[in-house]
Amino acid sequence: MYKGVGNILKQAKAMQEKMAEIQKELANKAVEFSSGGGMVRVIINGRQELTSIKIDPSVVNPNDIEMLQDLITAAVNGAIKRSQEMMTEEMGKVTAGLNIPGVF
Repeated sequence: MYKGVGNILKQAKAMQEKMAEIQKELANKAVEFSSGGGMVRVIINGRQELTSIKIDPSVVNPNDIEMLQDLITAAVNGAIKRSQEMMTEEMGKVTAGLNIPGVF
């Protein structure tokens, strides 16, 4: 009986180490998302850190700041969603389809 628990603990530790490795790798991966037909582009890494925003000068209109704010918000939210999907996919490789509460 104790041997089985020891094996489970070893497997859990190996999974934890692999997840830590994947999290490091995700920092080097990025997703890009754009809004407004490419007028606003953002890049977010696998740690959900915003690394870049590019705004086409033609969309900058001092009389319509709300539109620019909406485009930025849409692009950032879209990139975050893609980044989360990327993270879930990578972590799913470690958990091999297990549904572990609290793990992505």
